[in-house]
Amino acid sequence: MKKTKRSFLILAVALFLSQPVWAAAYKVDTDHTSVSFKIRHILSYVQGNFNQFEGSFDYEPGKPETWKAEGTIQAASIDTNVEKRDAHLRTADFFDVEKFPVITFKTTGVKEASENTAKVDAVITIHGVERPIALDVEIYGVAKDPWGNTRASFTATTTINRKDFGLTWNKTLEAGQVLVGEEVKITLEVEGVLQEGSSR
Repeated sequence: MKKTKRSFLILAVALFLSQPVWAAAYKVDTDHTSVSFKIRHILSYVQGNFNQFEGSFDYEPGKPETWKAEGTIQAASIDTNVEKRDAHLRTADFFDVEKFPVITFKTTGVKEASENTAKVDAVITIHGVERPIALDVEIYGVAKDPWGNTRASFTATTTINRKDFGLTWNKTLEAGQVLVGEEVKITLEVEGVLQEGSSR
């Protein structure tokens, strides 16, 4: 009898663990999301954006073990408001968009998570080079919009060195400064819409 009960308990646990875990899956709303960056130009900074991208993320408040995100950016969509400069950035001197058309991003883990902030580890591939990065994330939570859609949003920031990704072009000026800085400050302002069939 004891053996039968034990077998039943093991079977019940196995069935429970084998059930699909439904995550709160969001699709990035590109109309309310931005992928921006800032890099030094001589003494000041130039800001820019990537205008074409897509992505998704899983987010359950209070359950950082379920959080994950991934996205794809079209490198040719770079926009610094100067057409000639953008054309140069698309060439082999920088992004070489014909050879490396996409930038990819995928999270690998979450740590130091609280209700409003988290540290997120990820890998990013730029110019064909994959590197780990760490992001500081501000979490704004979940809300319903006027049309009944569930939305979640956050801001993620990180700083990378462009030379780590093979983006090494530069010019040295008469005073010894370089034309373009090495550090790139990246900011993701993300808003997503909960997809049908996922839990909340």
